[in-house]
Amino acid sequence: MKHVSVLLVVGLMMLLTCSAQAKEESAKIEALISHVESLKDAKFIRNGSTYEAPTAAKLMRYRWNKSKDEIKTGRDFIRICATASTTTGQAYLIRFKDGKEVKSGEYLLEQLEKE
Repeated sequence: MKHVSVLLVVGLMMLLTCSAQAKEESAKIEALISHVESLKDAKFIRNGSTYEAPTAAKLMRYRWNKSKDEIKTGRDFIRICATASTTTGQAYLIRFKDGKEVKSGEYLLEQLEKE
């Protein structure tokens, strides 16, 4: 009976740890989406069309909600939702006010590393 209790405690601790990690990763994803939304002077380019930051953030959130079963980490989110079009394979780009363009996946990985 003592062994069963120990196993139950260990199992419960593992579940709590996994839950805490999942919440931490969700918070990182939320922070990335908020960061995108805050880039007011940037334009987001998806399949040749240009979008404002709030629209890009909304699309990323939509794709995240649609793919939650596949997304466990911030890196998963970037790879699945914020790097390239699933339709055309074209990389998503961010064009800043000064005209400089960067691949959104690379930019967001840099932001994730800062957290």
